[in-house]
Amino acid sequence: MSPATAAAIDGFVERCGAGARILEIGSGPGHDALALEARGLLVDRTDITPAFVDLLRERGKTAKVLDPLIDDLAGPYDGVWASAVLLHLSRFEAPVVLYRLAQATVPGGWLATSVKVGDGDDWLIRGSIAGARHFTFWQRESWCAAQEAAGWSVVESGENPGRLGDTWLRTLARRPFATATGDAR
Repeated sequence: MSPATAAAIDGFVERCGAGARILEIGSGPGHDALALEARGLLVDRTDITPAFVDLLRERGKTAKVLDPLIDDLAGPYDGVWASAVLLHLSRFEAPVVLYRLAQATVPGGWLATSVKVGDGDDWLIRGSIAGARHFTFWQRESWCAAQEAAGWSVVESGENPGRLGDTWLRTLARRPFATATGDAR
């Protein structure tokens, strides 16, 4: 795990609090979920790829196949961990998923994301996955704006270098509380 990911996990855990129920979107092989659980969070592992869900189950973990664009997200959750996964959505899909994640999260709940910095989108072979995958690249302003438009308030954002010479944008956002008058704060 990179130092940047470990720091993001620590910050997320600090905000959510021990015992918080977390939805992990794109669990992959499960490294982040293990780190979140080791720090006291309760993680619902999900992935759109059945092979990752099968791998997690073989490792004795509960996991389910979930397409965050169309499947029931359940909830409510205290937070959502979506590291290195929402970048596989198109610019039209990402705002829909961000909105759906907000609806599955309690008021005051947290969203942690990481996407690759850049412009446009492309099908690329990256990392340890042999097949080409779709990547949408984001600038800080547009990614934060997409989250804000979906009902989140971005409270932190920062960039860090990746292993492959790319740059990652990490954000931490919060779903606003509703006041007695219905206004968000």
